Amino acid sequence: MSAPSRFKTSARDMVLSLVVLLAIIGSIVWLTQGCEFSPSGPTIDPSSAPTVDASKELGAAARRVDFPVRVPAVPDGWRANSSNTLPLGQGPTRTTAVRVGWITPGGKYLRLSQSKAPVEDLVVLEAGGGVTADTIGSADVAGMKWTKYHGRGDEPAWVLSVDGVQLLITGSGTDDDFRALATAAQTAKPITRS
Repeated sequence: MSAPSRFKTSARDMVLSLVVLLAIIGSIVWLTQGCEFSPSGPTIDPSSAPTVDASKELGAAARRVDFPVRVPAVPDGWRANSSNTLPLGQGPTRTTAVRVGWITPGGKYLRLSQSKAPVEDLVVLEAGGGVTADTIGSADVAGMKWTKYHGRGDEPAWVLSVDGVQLLITGSGTDDDFRALATAAQTAKPITRS
């Protein structure tokens, strides 16, 4: 009896090794529930996100920046889940972007950025690298004209300049969500610095 050829042994061993490897990977994925199929894109479980006090965070930021900051009265059910400030620009034109994000009852995310930086710089900051501040339209919200820009991925960015401060809204929200936040932002009174 002759020994099996080297090719047949190698191919059989490779198939058996792949079966064992796939069984191990499948067990890990099943045990950790590490994969999820979501053809409509990622969703956010509103109850799992952290919560921040937007009024308190924006008040604290207003004391540290040299431009007026607004605290929008967002619709009931919206929950602020993030707040931060980021440096923007260089040299004598360096400024700050004050940002707060909310999760809507529908599980969508919206962020409001406020800064005295040029519109182009703020749009590029919020959209990430490789995006230019080219307008893609506008939206009229209660008599104010918000300019639309390309944002991160397929998320738009809406910008309104008020008294030298840019208000920028971006995120995965619906058009109605954008309009609700735009209305709240443009009608909010700037925080009085103390």
